[in-house]
Order: sequence, then C-alpha cells, then structure tokens
Amino acid sequence: MGLGEGGADPVGWWSPDPRGVLLPGDLHLSRSARRSRRSWAVTVDQAFEDVVAGCADPSRDGGWITGQIARAYGRLHDLGWAHSVEVWDEARLVGGVYGLAIGRLFAGESMFHRAPDASKAALAGLVDVLAEDGEPWVLDTQWQTPHLASLGVVTVHRPDYLRLVREASARELPRRWRGTPPCGEDGRQA
Repeated sequence: MGLGEGGADPVGWWSPDPRGVLLPGDLHLSRSARRSRRSWAVTVDQAFEDVVAGCADPSRDGGWITGQIARAYGRLHDLGWAHSVEVWDEARLVGGVYGLAIGRLFAGESMFHRAPDASKAALAGLVDVLAEDGEPWVLDTQWQTPHLASLGVVTVHRPDYLRLVREASARELPRRWRGTPPCGEDGRQA
C-alpha cells in the first residue's frame, strides 16, 4: 500500500470474504425501475469522466473517490480497462456506473444517481453489455448491501469467488469492448 496524494492517507484495498456478486439471470428491477429505464437513454463509455465525477461527488455519503483515484481510473479508461455506462434524461446525465472489465469479469467500482432509479438503469445497462454475446459473466460488487441484495446481488465465499474470477476473466470481452487497447486479436486483454 502506498501513500495517497502528497504523502497523506494510504490508498485502501478491500478483499471481503464473502464477496458480493451479481450473476447472469439474477438482476431484479422493480416495476418502477423498469418503467423509468424505458424513459432514459443509456450509453456506454460516452462520459466516463463525468460518471466518475458523479460517483465522487463530495456531498454523497461515504465518499472515497479522491482526485488521485479519479485520475488513475481515467488512465485505465484510456488504456481500455475501465468502462462506464451512462443514463441520460435528454442531455442531462442522471446516473451511471463504472469499473474494470477483464474478460467477462466486471469489477464495479461505484455508481450514482441524480434521479430515482437512474443507478438501477445504469446497472441494467451494464448487465446488457455483459450479456450481449450470450457468454457467462460475473459482476463483482465487493459487498452485498441491502440495496444491492434487492437487485439480486448474492454473496460467495472466497474459493467460489476465485473460481468465478478465473472462469470469467478467461473469456472474451463483450463485443463492443474487443479490440480496444490493451486487447489482442482474440478479444482477450493482454
């Protein structure tokens, strides 16, 4: 663990056991969330920095995304590792989610909303991307909060989690993310 900006607080790394994951077929959206989702536009990787900024909003409870973390994820996005899903109400960004994609493993870092159900719509959009080629996938949420449990997130113990990571990360990226650096010819990240 290194020191944060200016030698301040160290950057934390968490590896909970059990681990929260969302698996294919497990996403549960309320009727109101499904209805709201139909009224918004969903994009992928169109406003990555804005999504990170929305997640880093200092007025949010439990904020942890520093400028150093935002810059690091911006660089990971430029390299093709980090991705975002954005939810728009016309030209206004109302929700989003971002994280890292390694094969069919998506390690979700954070999501936000500025309108009711917008983060749920972003999560559903992310699930659509992961499932678009019919391949099995794993969405790592780290934790299973009551909110995430209501969306279908379950917990798995470390041996099962490591097996899921091994299997999902060995698969090809979703089609829309193949060929972006650092991916090779076969669609797998180098």
